[in-house]
Amino acid sequence: MNLKGTLPTLILHVLSRGPNHGYRIAQEIKSTSRGVLEFREGTLYPDLHALENKGLLESYEEVEQGRARRYYRITEDGRRALAEQRKHWRVFSKAVTSILEGSPS
Repeated sequence: MNLKGTLPTLILHVLSRGPNHGYRIAQEIKSTSRGVLEFREGTLYPDLHALENKGLLESYEEVEQGRARRYYRITEDGRRALAEQRKHWRVFSKAVTSILEGSPS
């Protein structure tokens, strides 16, 4: 299952734990979700760039094992946005669970 629009929030969450490059971000999401959520690089990088353009994360280059890699880190604006998105997700997921489980509230 791939819920549209969740990837930016997941990226911010992964980066809230420390800087990382795109491939590792994707692997972290896949690993933590036990393989349920798998985003290909073609999906991941447009969202990384959009988040950077919004000022929610920033990127820099670092050489790792002789190879230049682009790393991303969350900004303070990104941390605030993530906190807000977490609040919205809790309300949304509670509502969906309530409907699917048939409980009135």
